[in-house]
Amino acid sequence: MHKIPVTIITGFLGAGKTTLIRQLLQNPDGRRIAVLVNEFGEVGIDGDLLRSCQVCDDEDGAEAPVTNILELTNGCLCCTVQEEFLPTMQVLMERRDQIDCIVIETSGLALPKPLVQAFSWPEIRTAATVDSVVTLVDCAALAAGDLVGDLPALEAQRQADDSLDHETPLEELFEDQLNCADLVLLTKVDQVSEGDRARIEAWLTQQLPRPVKVLAVGGHDSHPISPDLLLGFNAAVEDDLDNRPSHHDHDHDHDHDDDIVAIPIVLDQGFEPKALLQRLENLAANHEIYRIKGFVDVPTKALRLVVHGVGKRFDSFFDRPWRPAELRQTRLIVIGKDLDAAVIRAAIVNDAPLGSVVNARS
Repeated sequence: MHKIPVTIITGFLGAGKTTLIRQLLQNPDGRRIAVLVNEFGEVGIDGDLLRSCQVCDDEDGAEAPVTNILELTNGCLCCTVQEEFLPTMQVLMERRDQIDCIVIETSGLALPKPLVQAFSWPEIRTAATVDSVVTLVDCAALAAGDLVGDLPALEAQRQADDSLDHETPLEELFEDQLNCADLVLLTKVDQVSEGDRARIEAWLTQQLPRPVKVLAVGGHDSHPISPDLLLGFNAAVEDDLDNRPSHHDHDHDHDHDDDIVAIPIVLDQGFEPKALLQRLENLAANHEIYRIKGFVDVPTKALRLVVHGVGKRFDSFFDRPWRPAELRQTRLIVIGKDLDAAVIRAAIVNDAPLGSVVNARS
């Protein structure tokens, strides 16, 4: 089958990445677009909008889950690429007959190049390719002498993202975002004078390491950007990284580790929440586990239990009732390094006091 083209949208907090993606979803021009976002986006994308984008399941109408938007909940993609990005992409690649393209919104602090490098991994390379990197730049901020419009908000984002493992200066990060771009969108041009706009466009063009179009958007009379402008570059960016210099080219912190695995656990079995969470905490304490997440069948409850663990921290909540035709199963995914699937499964199923596991099917 063909490779799924992937468009990476990067730029600082407030530059307009989420707004751009919302416009794209509202005007897909017949394309079936899957979107990966992160929880540090400045504007949430409306679920009703996503349900109209042709990829969502609609088996139960308004109650159907939104499945064409996958949230990388650790925030900075460049720092979670090993732990969460791979299994997320594997889920999408299983559905590639339903998807025409994928759009990834990075956090405002993400380094774009490590994410692009992930598309050279054997698990992804045969099924997906980076069609282009689109970098958004805040024209109003540059006109004021800044790189970002709301620096306190960006610093708050940096402090809130406990998975962020780099402290790249903003100037270097800005250069990395420009150097990786196939298209630069200069946003908020309606907030500056024509003279400032022309000066900033000329300055940006000089900063780019190779000929890349700088396009001003966001004027008073502007219309939504056509998907034909953003999609279909066919740049195969993962094969062109030598022409996209980065301040982190000699760093090895983000190299793909072949020992990192994602283990799916599917059980026709119900669990008592407190005992299961204790068991998962014990599992995380004794193995190098980055994430555990999924849904749990609690036989005494009509609601589905959501479990989410990062490192040794675990949260759980009931999200919705099980649907009448839905198979009540416990479905977890365990992501970590040097994990043995049989050992992990046995610990979840058996390593608990008698009575804490309920066989809901017997």
